[in-house]
Formats: sequence, C-alpha cells, structure tokens
Amino acid sequence: MTPPTHPPQSEPDQAPAESADPDEGMPDPHAHGDPKTRPWRMALTLVLGGVGGVLFHELHMPLPWMIGALLFTLVGSLAGAPLARPKRLRLVMVPALGVMLGAGFTPEAIRHATEWLASLSMLVVYALGVTAMVSYYLVRVAKWDATTAYFSASPGGFSEMTLLGEAMGADDRKISLNHSVRIMLTVLIIPFWFKFFEGYQPGNMGALGNMSDLRLKDAAILIACAVVGFVVARRLRLPAAQLLGPTLISAVVHMTGVTEARPPQEIIALAQVVIGASIGCRFLGVSLRHVFGTMARAAAITVFILCTALGAAYLVHLVTGLPVKTVWLAFAPGGLAEMTLISLSLGIDVAFVSVHHMVRVLFLVAMAPIAFKLLRGVLERAEAASKA
Repeated sequence: MTPPTHPPQSEPDQAPAESADPDEGMPDPHAHGDPKTRPWRMALTLVLGGVGGVLFHELHMPLPWMIGALLFTLVGSLAGAPLARPKRLRLVMVPALGVMLGAGFTPEAIRHATEWLASLSMLVVYALGVTAMVSYYLVRVAKWDATTAYFSASPGGFSEMTLLGEAMGADDRKISLNHSVRIMLTVLIIPFWFKFFEGYQPGNMGALGNMSDLRLKDAAILIACAVVGFVVARRLRLPAAQLLGPTLISAVVHMTGVTEARPPQEIIALAQVVIGASIGCRFLGVSLRHVFGTMARAAAITVFILCTALGAAYLVHLVTGLPVKTVWLAFAPGGLAEMTLISLSLGIDVAFVSVHHMVRVLFLVAMAPIAFKLLRGVLERAEAASKA
C-alpha cells in the first residue's frame, strides 16, 4: 500500500492527499488556493497561456489561442508551476462568446431549423446510449461504483454532473478528472483532425471585426446582451447560464435588426486564452503517478465517444443529407463554449453546432436524475457481479 503523500505547504492549489488509494493525486474541486499569492499566480497563468496562443498563432495551428493556452498551462500544471485557474475571469469571458454565437443566428439559419429535427433526435439517442454503455463499462470492467460511473460517463455537463454526482454520494474527484480529460482531448483532437485530414484552414476570426471599428452604441448593446442574458439565465437556473443566456438574447437582438455588430476579434482571442488556460489548470495538483490509470481510461473512453459520434453523424447524413463533418462537430463531447469556438474557427455552421450542443447539455442535465434511476438497477447488479 502506497503511503500517503502530503502536498507542499507553499502550493495550496494542490489537492490534499486523503488516503493511499489510486485516486490520491486527483484534483480537489474544493481547493481555492492562497488569496495572497493568487494575483501573481493568475498573472503567470495568463502570460503562459498568452505565450502559447501567440506561438500557435504564428505556427498557423487550428484554434491557436485556446489550444496554445491549454497546452502551455497543462504542462505547467503537471510540472507543479504556481498557476491559478481563472474561474472568475472565465465567467466574464464566456458571455462574450455567447454574444458572438447569438450573432450567428440569422433568419435564414432559423428557417432551416426544421431540417435539424432528425439530427436532434439522433443526438438524444446517441447521448443516452453512450452514457449507458460507458457507465456499464466503468462498473463492470473498471469496478467503479454505480453512481460515480454514471455521472462520469455523461458526454456533457461537466459542472452539473460533478455537483449531482457529489450530492448522490459519488466520488466527485473521479468525475471531475474524467470530464476534464474528455474536454481536453476533444478540444485537441477535433481541430487537428479537421486541419490535417479534412483540409480545413484556421483563420475565420477576421469576420468579427476589430476593436477600433466598434461604435460606442453597438458596444453598449453587446454588453447589455451579455449582462442581461447571464442574469436572466441564472435566475431561471439554466445550465451553462453564462453562455446560454447571452446567446439567446444576442440571437433575438441580431435577428430583429437592433444591431449587426459582433464582438471584436481581440476580445474573442482573449476569451480563448482564458478558456484554454481554464482547461489546462484543471490539472493543477494532479499527480500523474497516482492517477495515470484513471486518465488513460478516460482518454480511451473519450476516443470511443468520438468514434460513436462519428458513426451517429454518418447515420444522420444518410437520412438527412447533412454533411458528416458538421454533424460530427455538433455531436462531439466537448464543452459548449469550446465546440462552438471550434465551429467558428473552422467556418462550420455556428448556429447548427451551437443549438445541438445547447440541446445536448440541457437534455443531459434535465434527464440525469431520471436516467440514473432507470439505469441504477442494471449498474448495481453489474457492480455486485464485478465484486463477486
């Protein structure tokens, strides 16, 4: 039995080692860090993420600002660098993405919405099927408890699944690590796949315009969309409120012709750096020696879900004629903000992709307790059989 380890006192972001078990090195979602050193660690995080973004931009990599920031802060996190996850800054930046996404909802795009019913129906079936298969595997083969397995298996709803799982007695450390790996790998795999195997070229951000071109009136309207949308969605307790609310308000404002302005590309690039750094810093305090098995399993599950999404996308293509690439991106198990950013960068129908990811998150969160009750008996029997 491995003796327990104790995190250095100088690095309060690291998760405390509670016991000598395989999950000892997992990040503790309740760790907040030392407030006195947080500004310096936050500055280092943003500088490191910015350097990664600049380097990837110069190398003409796909989605450079987000992926560069992600990889640089990921390496820093695993190396024990004194970083801090920009949670509050992300809360400010994500509504800007929502406003940008809402601007992509044109009357023409909405007129085609009825053509999406088949793909949305398949999305629901795919999400339920993947959750059932992955949770059964985690119980039967990996020997996880039924509750932790179910809330780790969902192809979406990172925060909501972690909170719901914790409330039902699951291991929230395993859930958060599993979803962190899922989002990270999806964000890394999808853009590079499209660049090197599909011939897509990055660089669609220029359509957003520049800060110097934005009029004061339009800037006020865009800020109002972000603030009002977030406040209303939060009051309604919608999942992903900081993205979903501004997206819906912005869509209404742009479709009614109140403004045609979009958030400037400088703001969106900064938002990408913040979001990328947020993903990379999710691995702060993670000890690879202790959690390598869990991370490797999560990586294999992510690849399986991506392949399943590709198969479902092909079926939708056969039925509707929609492009496989577009549907695959809409079904991919990444975060809502991350996947819609990827669709913008690759020039793929932003409205189609964002609507599907919104439906995925809303459906998974709303159905999670009900679906878990339906699957619980099967999973608990599998859990008992795995221990026999």
